[in-house]
Amino acid sequence: MDFGQAELQVLFDVDVCVVGGGSAGTAAAVSAARSGAKVVLVERGISLGGLATQGCVFPCMPTFVDGSDTPYITDLNKRMEKQGASPSLGIDTDTYYGGGRGQYVPEYLSLVYDEMCEEAGVDILYNASLVGAVTDGGRITSCVVQTIEGLARIQAKAFIDGTGDALLSRFAGIPAEKGSEKTGRNQPMSLRFEMGGVDVGKVYRFFTKDLKDDYTRGLFVKIVEDALKEKRPPFFEFAKWKKNEKFFQDGVARGELTEDDILYIQAFTIPGKPTVMSMNCPEMPPLSFSATDAVSTSKAVSFGRRMMRHLAAFFVNNLPGFERAYISREASMVGVRESWRIRGKYYMDAEDYIKAHHFPDAVCRTAYPIDIHDVKLDLFEKLKKGHYYEIPYRALVTNEISNLLVVGRCASGSFAAQASFRIQPTCMSMGEAAGIAVAWGLSKGVPVNEIKWEEIPAEKRSYVSEGK
Repeated sequence: MDFGQAELQVLFDVDVCVVGGGSAGTAAAVSAARSGAKVVLVERGISLGGLATQGCVFPCMPTFVDGSDTPYITDLNKRMEKQGASPSLGIDTDTYYGGGRGQYVPEYLSLVYDEMCEEAGVDILYNASLVGAVTDGGRITSCVVQTIEGLARIQAKAFIDGTGDALLSRFAGIPAEKGSEKTGRNQPMSLRFEMGGVDVGKVYRFFTKDLKDDYTRGLFVKIVEDALKEKRPPFFEFAKWKKNEKFFQDGVARGELTEDDILYIQAFTIPGKPTVMSMNCPEMPPLSFSATDAVSTSKAVSFGRRMMRHLAAFFVNNLPGFERAYISREASMVGVRESWRIRGKYYMDAEDYIKAHHFPDAVCRTAYPIDIHDVKLDLFEKLKKGHYYEIPYRALVTNEISNLLVVGRCASGSFAAQASFRIQPTCMSMGEAAGIAVAWGLSKGVPVNEIKWEEIPAEKRSYVSEGK
């Protein structure tokens, strides 16, 4: 269909249209509006937050570096603390993690995002799926969305792609890559879930006392054990790791689980949900399913749902503390780690991570590992403590379209680079910078792909590189 010629209702005519209300897109919309732009945020679901709220992805992974929490993240953390939905548990996160690890209760997070948008003056368009983009002279003039009323148009001076799959970018003709350069495969998808009715103290004691697992004891052993003594819900995680592996392999030997079921197993307690654990599993086998194939992704959902039931039954029948447990929540969004990535003005690669590159136009810093989940390419590459790399503004803009910014996991970078910058705090900081930049550019009459982030006054920027 030639959307450029179609007579469609114009739902919004704004300064900035952000497509995708995940971690990056929401940050972009709020930041642009706070900077003075008129903004609409298009979201295909009915809650903001993306995988954090719809995909049961809890908690946010940490950046492992001090100074990574940009102002938007600091504000979000304070708001969540005020809701009682992100208790610090006495954990000095800068000491243990650097920054970024958010203990967010998903149901509260979606409300806080609504409130942040309302306060900033962002219009949210829920239940709207992007179906096309209209371009003219190297600019996007409007995007086309499917709503409950039918097709409609949104006109804007600038656009931000926060879809996670570079969907708006691909509609606009931006070059995009997908999967590993070596195998062509995407990172595996997950279909996460939560289990309620769990005696979390009993679970903790089983792994740490009976199995003598140091991983479950982790960094917070005193905090966890103090909480148990005081009958407060502790924060910890368990995983199929080292001393725990036999416990799960025995389930396979008995026919209760399959090898696919135990490909990756990890679970977290949730502050604010004292009898609930968040399951970072099942992980669908990457040799069987692709995050960039519509039919394959649909089949992966059904496959993952069966795996979920296998795991839940195994936990109930074998894991102390789960005797009365049940599936209390199932993700409404597939957990995609990687799909499409654009080719922007700057293309990040593994060297940027390994050599800890810094940039004058950096919009954020992180030291999260190159974290690749794959049966052939499994990799968890870490920087030395205190080292970090930065993401340049140029990785968020393109040569082809002058009024487009791309944020989140689909920003410009290689498969390995994306395996590090895909985490939620980094995506938020990218979105925050994009929102600031687009509003500044509109006020100065500068196209977003010609903006030099380092020339925006430092007090207006969310992040200023130390240039070391």
